[in-house]
Amino acid sequence: MTRALDLLGGRLKLRHLVLVTAIADHGSVLRAAEHLRLAQPAATRGLREVEQILGVELFTRGPRGVTPTVFGTAFVDHARAVQAELRRAGDRITGLANGETGTVTVGTLLAATNVLLPRSIAALKAERPGITVIVREGTFDSLVPRLIDGDTDLVLGRLNPIDDRHGLRQIPLYDEPILLVARSGHPASTTSTLAGLLGYPWILPLEQTSLRQELEQVFKAQDLPLPEDRVECTSILTIRSLLLQTDMVAALPALLVRSDPQLVCLPVPLASVKRSVGVTLPGSRALTPAAKVMLDHLRTQSTTLEP
Repeated sequence: MTRALDLLGGRLKLRHLVLVTAIADHGSVLRAAEHLRLAQPAATRGLREVEQILGVELFTRGPRGVTPTVFGTAFVDHARAVQAELRRAGDRITGLANGETGTVTVGTLLAATNVLLPRSIAALKAERPGITVIVREGTFDSLVPRLIDGDTDLVLGRLNPIDDRHGLRQIPLYDEPILLVARSGHPASTTSTLAGLLGYPWILPLEQTSLRQELEQVFKAQDLPLPEDRVECTSILTIRSLLLQTDMVAALPALLVRSDPQLVCLPVPLASVKRSVGVTLPGSRALTPAAKVMLDHLRTQSTTLEP
């Protein structure tokens, strides 16, 4: 049985593939040499090297040039495929380097899901459709480990205190108030005190969130207990559905409320609950070109918001 050729041992060079393809295209070693700007003896020597490596004759010589043998036809097909793959690799690397292609993974908190992030993604895709955007929703504590290990490029949402050991940095984008909200037509739409809302079911953020901790301080400052009848949730879709279908009350970012005509702000102020929305980034790891483009659009779109 004939032993299979090992063409990955280093003897076969890319220049050999280019030369053989040029000879097949031009039908002549001389014309191929001229096309590649080589001396004819160098082209002839190169062809001989390839044939010695393969152990077969690739072209038959005739008075009008050369004609590929069955081996030559087969090898030229593969040589073309290798060169095409290398060209595609070059195009892909260039696209990645220029931020024209690639993938950016955004971790998002409740604060950023409804207005800023969709606007930024739409603007990015209109400008660079080759970039794939992956969105992962979660709490800040659940998203930070993914940011640290490189599984996520950046986290968008309420800026939480960060541990210096993690080497993270933060970029503030805008400030936004928190409002108490309910469905349009809610029986408590004219209630002006927090105590007056305790008779209704509530939707509170999860315990590990900063917003939950600040709301607890508001109740504590007024000597009020947390609502006993409550749901704990950070999914905006679930929160909105519950608000529209029940008499529940929730504390939500102003942009979420003002962009939804079916929700109303209740006249109970939460002056002490203020929030800075921004981006949390790895401190030492450089952003990919695609992630830099995403960050640029987040910055630009944040200047158009009116919280």
